[in-house]
Amino acid sequence: MPPKKMLIAEDDINILELLRMYMEKEGFQVETAVDGGEALAKYRRFNPDIILLDVMMPVLDGVEVCASIRRESKVPIIMLTAKGETDDKVHGLESGADDYIPKPFEMREVIARIRAVLRRTDACLEEPNDKRVELDNLVIDIESYQLIVKGVPMDIPPKELELLYFLAKNANKVFTRDQMLDQVWGFEYFGDTRTVDVHIKRLREKLEGVSDKWSLKTVWGVGYKFEKLA
Repeated sequence: MPPKKMLIAEDDINILELLRMYMEKEGFQVETAVDGGEALAKYRRFNPDIILLDVMMPVLDGVEVCASIRRESKVPIIMLTAKGETDDKVHGLESGADDYIPKPFEMREVIARIRAVLRRTDACLEEPNDKRVELDNLVIDIESYQLIVKGVPMDIPPKELELLYFLAKNANKVFTRDQMLDQVWGFEYFGDTRTVDVHIKRLREKLEGVSDKWSLKTVWGVGYKFEKLA
């Protein structure tokens, strides 16, 4: 089996070279970029299996690059953010990133995140093609990664769709944020649980007023559930 291809986009040369060295040691075929424009060009030429993308870069920032890639591909994207910069995390997730890793990071954490995301991606490719939930005014098709609202396809980042599918498939069951991170992101999360809250917020904005027969409910002190009325 050929090695997985990884694109690393980071304008700090020291961090870039450290990541490249470790990722090549892990068996990845690596391409690098030092600004957003170069990252976008190399993504289109290199066709990577996964992308590590710094938020703060010259020419185009990571959020812009992520949004551009998401219009063309569902390739897994992990954002590298400055420690404590909550806005970076939120904007990265809203632009379609699968995960974020705050700096400074430990390399074992980076490797664990990458492996987990790739395991989940590979598992999705091997799953049977019957991944569809149909509800009043709503179709969630995990095979084609389509969300259809009142008969109209809607653009949606992959992780939002996967979270919605998971909750709708398990309607009326309550899940904690940690359970959702484990089931949808496919690994034990290393950071806070704001990731889930961001995705739920965005889903509610998309689905507000679509139907009175189902809704995304907050269960205070526990987590969330997709409530389906009989």
